[in-house]
Amino acid sequence: MQTPSDQQDRHDYPSHWEADVVLRDGGTARIRPITAEDADRLVSFYEQVSDESKYYRFFAPYPRLSAKDVHRFTHHDQVDRVGLAATVGGEFIATVRYDRIDERGMAASAPADEAEVAFLVQDAHQGRGVASTLLEHIAAVARERGIRRFAAEVLPANTKMIKVFTDAGYQQKRSFEDGVVRLEFDLEPTDRSLAVQRAREQRAEGRSVQRLLTPGSVAVIGVGRAPGGVGRSVLRNLKEAGFTGRLHAVNSAFEEGSEVDGVPAHRSVTAIEEPVDLAVVAVPADRVSQVVAECGERGVQGLLVLSAGYGESGAEGRERQRELVRHARSYGMRIIGPNAFGVINTSPRTRLNASLAPEPPARGRIGLFTQSGAIGIALLSGLHRRGAGLSTFVGSGNRADVSGNDLLQYWYEDPDTDVALMYLETIGNPRKFTRLARRAATAKPLVVVQGARHSGITPTGHAVQATRLPHATVSALLRQAGVIRVDTVTEMVDAGLLLAGQPLPSGPRVGILGNSESLGLLTYDACVADGLRPLPPRDLTTAATPADFRAALAAALSDEGCDAVIVNAIPWVREDGATADPETLATELRAAAAGCPAKPVAVVHVELGGLADALSAATSTRPGAPPKEPGTAGCADPDHPAHRPAADETPPEAAPATDEPPAEQYRIPAYPAAERAVRALAEAVKYAQWRREAADPGKVHEYDDIDESGTAERIAELLGKDGDPRGTTLAPADAHELLRRYGIRVRRALPAPDPDAAAHAARTLGYPVALKTTAPHLRHRADLGGVRLDLADEEQLRRSYQELTDTFGKPAELRPVVQGMVPRGVDTVVRAVIDPAAGAVLSFGLAGAASELLGDTAHRLIPVTDREASSLIRSIRTAPLLFGWRGSAPVDTPALEELLQRVSRLVDDHPEVVGVSLEPVVVAPHGLSVLGASVRLAPPPARDDLGPRTLPGY
Repeated sequence: MQTPSDQQDRHDYPSHWEADVVLRDGGTARIRPITAEDADRLVSFYEQVSDESKYYRFFAPYPRLSAKDVHRFTHHDQVDRVGLAATVGGEFIATVRYDRIDERGMAASAPADEAEVAFLVQDAHQGRGVASTLLEHIAAVARERGIRRFAAEVLPANTKMIKVFTDAGYQQKRSFEDGVVRLEFDLEPTDRSLAVQRAREQRAEGRSVQRLLTPGSVAVIGVGRAPGGVGRSVLRNLKEAGFTGRLHAVNSAFEEGSEVDGVPAHRSVTAIEEPVDLAVVAVPADRVSQVVAECGERGVQGLLVLSAGYGESGAEGRERQRELVRHARSYGMRIIGPNAFGVINTSPRTRLNASLAPEPPARGRIGLFTQSGAIGIALLSGLHRRGAGLSTFVGSGNRADVSGNDLLQYWYEDPDTDVALMYLETIGNPRKFTRLARRAATAKPLVVVQGARHSGITPTGHAVQATRLPHATVSALLRQAGVIRVDTVTEMVDAGLLLAGQPLPSGPRVGILGNSESLGLLTYDACVADGLRPLPPRDLTTAATPADFRAALAAALSDEGCDAVIVNAIPWVREDGATADPETLATELRAAAAGCPAKPVAVVHVELGGLADALSAATSTRPGAPPKEPGTAGCADPDHPAHRPAADETPPEAAPATDEPPAEQYRIPAYPAAERAVRALAEAVKYAQWRREAADPGKVHEYDDIDESGTAERIAELLGKDGDPRGTTLAPADAHELLRRYGIRVRRALPAPDPDAAAHAARTLGYPVALKTTAPHLRHRADLGGVRLDLADEEQLRRSYQELTDTFGKPAELRPVVQGMVPRGVDTVVRAVIDPAAGAVLSFGLAGAASELLGDTAHRLIPVTDREASSLIRSIRTAPLLFGWRGSAPVDTPALEELLQRVSRLVDDHPEVVGVSLEPVVVAPHGLSVLGASVRLAPPPARDDLGPRTLPGY
């Protein structure tokens, strides 16, 4: 008789369990199932584990594995016995296994739902978070195989492993018997376990970016012997930036011991005796694989691949790109690129410019990420011209590995970055991006431009999952997450300058002043167009002096009815013939603004180019306290001596750079056009409002009449009956019954295939009734005459039936139905859909032309809270029709908000519900009526945001 361990695997090799992961220190590892071919690897791994770790694993001295042990630990049925290994460079660094057990602790098979779990981590890799990552993955595997609970026996002295279990966030039970700690915990994810997992994800991915941006040593591979070329240019930029670490130049043609531009030269990275943290790869694509292998063997921590010839060059290049990522990750290295533009870190502790940027940026508080080299050049140049500095920059190119999500993880805790700017041509994981963006936006502004948003074409080199959502929907979802979504890189720079140098406004009230009446009126109109509330412009006349500007600005900032100020300035000529002095004006404006640091100021200048330069300069007139949140401080007395410079005072010089983080530098942003200044301020106002609302996001309501378990059973039954893996659209009766389980009642509609059936249906429902067609080309088209309302008796019903068939065709084509009349109100439409890339989305709009022709539809990610449901209704342009427009009666918006939350709960609770459409929903002054509904079911799509931590697969 064969024992379970002697049986053949009951399942094929589960390749979907393979995953690349980022560990606590920022390095990567590969997690995969252990197979029979791993015997030698297992033995080698075990030999490198200390005697103490072996004792903790087996509770006794266990110097070596027997042949029987090796067989048992490498042969699994992938159901009742599973083993996973974490590997680096193809070698094991840790293992985990589970064995299904029954209530007596003996080996068992399903339906037993408990398993014993055990880990072993190589001592050299302990403390890297390997065990906690393996626990996430083995728990996901166990849930897939029907296991709901883990048990682990640990020696009391093995405090590290006890901590792995206790810190995971699962519901646990602990006991102590016979000198052993026994831990039991359910594997169902909890809010705490998910929070723990995401906190670890943030630290690990942020650390992986930090390792790339703060290297202690850099090797540039592919440095030419003659001046010029990519490698030599990057080496020059590194030297000129004053990189604080050690530099190495690598080229197979170099002689060992020689130098290139004063930098030690080597034939290979393997010849460098000291550790190398970052390798900049600038060799032809066909040589990159060899370089990656050499870097991996040398222990390089990360790669910046500038080489082209990958995904952007066609199918062969895409396969080369996939192999590049797999190869690098196998050695625990992360990649920026390929086809990258480079990375920059202006911190005086690093001073890294490993890029092709023609002009190195100044030090500042803005973080910049771009997927395009050309856009990267434009943004760096634009910020440089405007006097703005950067903290960090990443030009990712094809972003095959390190992406915008990773930069969000890094910037979230980076003390040197106050504002993040991102140019994205694709979003590889929209679910994760919106989650990370929401968290990051609660701490610092995030401004995003999306390229290729209307073409529907994924840029070459970007391997991403396509979304079926229109750009307007994606944009709305980003705004819901707190992202400042702008249309152009110019708008991104404009917004970034304001947010980096000014406090957030407390509200939309804008003061306008300047020496041009016409420019003031243009500014006023622009404010109105962008949803701001401008105060009447104050014209200082062309005779205004810099002192007049200062007094007027101080007065405007002191006004409690003003939240922000826009200053307009044009050239002037004094009575003595002297022309405008931008330096003096800048000094006066900064002095006035410094007296009220809680309110933002922007300047619009016409033919005063020197003013923008002067305003962008660092100044010591700003108070030393950090900027406050909007509305937390008033304004100082503008006439106080501390805020009034002496007559002979000159503009202070910028403080010299030190090794300390830069002090708050008060820069007033300047714009060449009123519309640009107003647009930037409007974005700041909306973001500040989002920040205030995000502090209290509301709650997801629980409803007593929801039948969650019964709905799950009914869905399983309906899906099993259909059997189509692509899913099915439910019959009306099934759809209405499913919705009713969540408290959503659809008005009954009876088929009317002929006039007699229509009359019988009307008698059943009771007059008055509506007669309408349900043919796809006429459905919900009252404007075409396919609906007859308020039919009071059988005579009217039969006459209307005849008119419909005479006008539109035979009853079989029209599919008429009879439905009872409902109270008059506003026709709306509610939809929910699960997008494979973005996730579950709830949409709302008015039925008919407003949503279909004008696209006036609002969107929110599911689940929606009560506050989000309220804002969803109010965010469409036609919302006034719901609130008593032109004397009409306001409708029952609380009932509408409840309906939205019930639909949200249905889709969130049951991912098999991939589509819901309620149309029309007639919202009356009291209550609402759902007149039509459709529901689509399908096997639930994979949720990559709820499983264990992984890097995107290649």
